[in-house]
This record gives sequence, structure tokens and C-alpha cells, in this order.
Amino acid sequence: MIELQQGGNAAVDGTDASIRFEWSVPQGRDVEADASAYLLAANGRVRGDADMVFYNQPTGADGAIAFVADGGGRGRFQLDLARIPQSIERIVFCVTLHEAQSKRQTLALLDGASISVDAPGSTIRYRPALAAASEAAMTFGELYRRNGQWKFRAVGQGFNGGLAPLAGSFGIDVAEAAAPVEAPPPPPPPTPVRLGKVTLDKPGQTVSLEKKGAAFGEIAVNLNWSRGRKGYFGGGTAIDLDLGCLYELQNGGLGVVQALGNAFGSFEDDPYIALSGDDRTGDVSQGETMRINGRHWSEIRRVMVFANIYDGVPNWQQTDGMITVAMPDQPPIEVRMTEGRNDRRVCGVVMIENDAGRLKATRVVEYFRDQQKLDQRFEWGLRWVAGRKD
Repeated sequence: MIELQQGGNAAVDGTDASIRFEWSVPQGRDVEADASAYLLAANGRVRGDADMVFYNQPTGADGAIAFVADGGGRGRFQLDLARIPQSIERIVFCVTLHEAQSKRQTLALLDGASISVDAPGSTIRYRPALAAASEAAMTFGELYRRNGQWKFRAVGQGFNGGLAPLAGSFGIDVAEAAAPVEAPPPPPPPTPVRLGKVTLDKPGQTVSLEKKGAAFGEIAVNLNWSRGRKGYFGGGTAIDLDLGCLYELQNGGLGVVQALGNAFGSFEDDPYIALSGDDRTGDVSQGETMRINGRHWSEIRRVMVFANIYDGVPNWQQTDGMITVAMPDQPPIEVRMTEGRNDRRVCGVVMIENDAGRLKATRVVEYFRDQQKLDQRFEWGLRWVAGRKD
């Protein structure tokens, strides 16, 4: 069993896979939750209405994916990955609450929720944190192609409004495509939020996101990479890639969050940025995650997210490293470290700035000898001393 955290991914072996959902609802509560899947092209949208698969339209891609109901709306999706058309780059798996707004319900009512991928010889599972969820819909996870291999990513991306606006964000008009005739849901909003990922792949490319409420909520910054292999007697190609950031607060406070020197930060207190874990072994499938407290976004001025090759021969192309920035009700932002200077161990990946209350993310992907050179490039002004991970 491979247990993933939000943003983590794992390879799916073989061509036959089953996606299972589990949850329970409080006894006596009128809660109706449903699972759905969307087959998305490169633009993050479906090719047509037939690319939405759920209880009322149980097959897609000419039978390559099928929904099998097992009561309570959960069910499972059976997939023949070899038959999925090449035009499909991602398959996202979602859970929505029926009539959530009129019933004043959120996904926090679902106890023990999880999504699992069963493939020959392995099971991958993700348990999204729903205890404090304020949304009525969520993308639990997604299958995606990478270099001819199918992988599963734990997403945990919330979305307000239920099935209609969620499906609308992927290009589906639920009122026309799949709603029960006797009780059609309201049409999608005129300008639905797109849940398709935003990929920053050009130098200096930016994206600006507006808050959907009083705050952004938790902003999760995940680093994942291909770790290579360890040698039995040392050596090998294993790489220890660390996640960190330089931060500047509105009050002028400066600092660094990183595993070196055990500077893990704090989520609830200044600087409102915390490194959740350090994958020192190279065996943790979800990589490393840094959490930014969006409730205190007004106190943060800018954050420079970087990756550091702490151990192993610098080979950025081999790592296939990627930073993902995710938060509720917003499309995840992806920045891949596609280039590389193999004589430099630090990559400044993405700058996150408070732009008049908006979150502005700018692709950087520049390489430096160490964190001090990164500091100098962006004029942070910290005093640096040698550090290590104990």
C-alpha cells in the first residue's frame, strides 16, 4: 500500500486499474455524495459531453472507462489504460454533494473519505483532509501521462457550488448533458472557475489569482521528483532534493524556511510558512510539501520557492523536478525544472508575491551555486552561514 499526501504522485503499473472511493455519512443525515470522472485534453477541458463519466453516464472513451455503482454514490471506475485515446492527457476524479447549498452541507460531513487506485501488484491511496472543508465539491485525484507512463496524483482541490459549476469548469453543461430530467440542476455560472492546472513553462510567465472569500486558505507548495536508485554499497544515482523558500513579510521580517539548519518555520505563527517534511531518504512518494497560511496572506510580501540538491551528483534533467502550488477553489499552478545547470545545486523555481491582496506567481527557474547567490540575485539581504541536516 502506497499512502500519498496532497500533491504526491506514484506510478500506476499495468494497464488495468480500478479507482475506488470510500466514505461514510453521519447517521440520520440526508447527505448525498456522488463520484464522477472527467477525461481532459491538453487544454484542461473535455472533448465533449461524453467525456464525463458518472452514475447517469457510466461509460466513456468507447468503454475504456466505466463507472460501477456499489451504493451510496461511491462506486468505482474500471479503466483499461491502454485503450484511453492519446488525446486524453488527464483523468480527474471528483466527489460532489447533491443540493449542498440548499441543505447547507459541505464535504466535512464525509467521514473517512479516501480514493484508491488498485493496479496489478500495488494499491495507491490518498485520504484528503475534509474535517474543516467548506466546499461542496473536490477533485480527489487524477491520472496523468508522463513519458508514456500513467501516474496518479493526490490533488485534494476543493470547489464551491456542487456538480454543475464543477462540471462547467471542465467544459460540461450539466443541465444539457446528464442531469435527471425530473430535477435538472441550475446551469453553470456564466464565468466558471477553471480547475484545470495552470502550467508556467515560459521564462517570466505569471498568473494572478484572486481570493474567493475572506482568505486563500492553506496554500500547499509541493516538490516532487524522480529520485534515481541507490547503490548497494554506496554510489548509485539517488538524489536528495530539498524544498525551501526565502520569505519577506510586510513588516520587513526576512528569513529562510528549509531543512538545512532545521529552519522548518511555523504555520500558525510568524512567518506563517512551514515545511511539513524532509524526504531525506528519497523513498517518500509524495516528495516534500511546504504550507503557507493563507489566513495571514496580508502579512506576507513575497516568497521565493527554491529546490536544493543536498546529496547526489547535480543532474537537474534526471530529477524531472516539479513544483505545484495548490489551494482551495483555485487551479493548481505547476512549474517544471526543465532546464538545468549541473554545476549548480540550487534552483530558484517560482516567486510568489502579494500583489494588492492577489496571489501572483512568476516562473523563475534560474540556477545558482548556493542559497546565498539566490539571495543576492533577488536582493533579499540575509546573512548566510554553513548549515547541515542532522
